[in-house]
Amino acid sequence: MQAYPKHYCGVFGIYGHPKAAELTYYGLYALQHRGQESAGIVTCHDGAFYDRRAMGLVPQVFGAEHLDRLKGEMAVGHTRYSTTGSSLAGNAQPIIVDCNRGKIAIAHNGNLTNAATLRDELEAQGNIFQTTVDSEIILHLLAQPSPPGHRNTLVESIRRIEGAFSLVIMTPNELIGVRDPHGFRPLSIGRVDGAYVLSSETCAFDLIEAEFVRDVKPGEIVIIDQNGFRSIDAFPLHRRRALCVFEFVYFARPDSNLAGRNVYASRVEMGRQLAREHPIEADMVVPVPDSGNYAALGYALESGIPYQMAFVRNHYVGRSFLQPSQLIRDFNVKVKLNLVHDLVRGKRVITVDDSIVRGTTSKARVNSLKEAGAKEVHVLVSCPPHTFPCVYGIDFPDRSKLMAANSTNQEICEYLNADSLSYLSQEGMIQATGLPKNSFCTACYDGKYPVPYDPKVDKHIMERRRSEVQSLGQVVSEQERQGRFI
Repeated sequence: MQAYPKHYCGVFGIYGHPKAAELTYYGLYALQHRGQESAGIVTCHDGAFYDRRAMGLVPQVFGAEHLDRLKGEMAVGHTRYSTTGSSLAGNAQPIIVDCNRGKIAIAHNGNLTNAATLRDELEAQGNIFQTTVDSEIILHLLAQPSPPGHRNTLVESIRRIEGAFSLVIMTPNELIGVRDPHGFRPLSIGRVDGAYVLSSETCAFDLIEAEFVRDVKPGEIVIIDQNGFRSIDAFPLHRRRALCVFEFVYFARPDSNLAGRNVYASRVEMGRQLAREHPIEADMVVPVPDSGNYAALGYALESGIPYQMAFVRNHYVGRSFLQPSQLIRDFNVKVKLNLVHDLVRGKRVITVDDSIVRGTTSKARVNSLKEAGAKEVHVLVSCPPHTFPCVYGIDFPDRSKLMAANSTNQEICEYLNADSLSYLSQEGMIQATGLPKNSFCTACYDGKYPVPYDPKVDKHIMERRRSEVQSLGQVVSEQERQGRFI
C-alpha cells in the first residue's frame, strides 16, 4: 500500500526557442518528482501542433526520434500523477482540442473543486468529453462560442473554475500561464536565450540554464507572444493567499525556491524547530531518505546529536508488479531502503520523516531498526498530523484512511512499535518557512479549506468517474492497439 501521498503534476512551457521540444524535455526531467505516471509534450510550428504523450517516466516516453518530430519554437509539457481522473494513457497531458477558436493545448497542475457541476453543465449543452480529467473542462470552457451580447474571453473562462490550478496553455500564436487566485500551486517565469519559460518549479530553470524572472502571481494571467510579455490580473479583488504548505514539507525539490524562500533552508529549519519542541536524548539522528534528509540535518545541528545515514536508498526502484509478500516480509520497504545494521546496534535512534499518512511503511522501518538491535527508536515528523483529505490535487485519502484522524498519538506510537512519536507543530512548520501564516493552505492539518467544497458532490463525481473509466479503458486499449499512444 502506498504510504506516501502521491505528487500532483508538473507543467512546463517555452516560447521563442529553436529547441523548444528539447528544453521542454529537460524541464520535465527536472520536474519528474511531481509526477511519474505519464508525460507529454506538444509543440507548435506554423500553426500545426505536434504531440507525444504516453505512460511512463520522461526518458521512457521520449527518445531522440520523438523529439526530432516535435517541431516548433513553442511547446508545453506535462508530467502527471493521477488525482482527479484515472491513470490511463488517454488522460495523459497536455490535452489538445481543435475548435472554432483554433487549436488549444493545456497542461494543468491542480484540482478543480467545482468540476462535477461544470462538467454536468457542459454535457447538458452537448459537449463530449474524451478524458476523465478535470483539465478537459477548462478546454471546453475556452472553446465555447461567445453568447449573443457577450464575449467568452480567457478571463471569463478562468473566473468560472474554482479550486487549485496552475495552467500552461498554448495556441498557435501565444503561450499563456495562469495561476488560481489563492496560488495553491507554484508557477514561475524564466528566460533563456531570449525565450520565455514557464515552470512549476525553479529547479527546472537551473537545468536548462534559464534565468529566474519572478513567480506568476496568484490570480494572474501572463500572455507571451510575438509582441512580448503582458499580464492580466483576473481577480483584482481577491486577497486570500493559500500556497500549499506541503510543497515546503515534501513535494517541491529542495533546490527550488517558492515565494522567494528556498525549500532546502526551510526543511532544515523545520528540523531545528523539531529539536526545540521535542528534545530527546539519543545517540544518533537518522533520516528517512530522501524526504527526511533535511529536517533530520536540522534536528542534528540544533541538538548536537550526530547525523547518520543508516538507511541506504535504492535509487533504481521502479514499479513492482510482483509482490512477493509471502517470500520477503516488508518487501516494498526493504527494496527501497536498506539498513546499515552495525550503525544502530545498541544505540538510541531518532528517525525523522516528513509525514505519516497511513503508517504502514513507518511501522516497517521501526521494526527494521529494532530487529537490527537498536536500543530505542523515537519517531519524529517534520509536519503536523494529517487529519483531513486534500481536495486541491494531492492524493491524500479520505479521513477513514488517515491514521492521525482515527487514532490518538499514543495509539499510533504503539502501532509503530516506537518508543516515542512527536510531530512538528503547525506554528513551528509555518515559522520555518519564513512566510506569514495567512500565506498558506493548511487544510490537510486543520480542515480549514480556503475554497469550500461539498463532500457529497465529491462523492458523486467519483462514482460517475468509475463508470466512465471502465468504458474509457476499452477505448484506450483499442487506441493503443492502433498505435495512437505508441
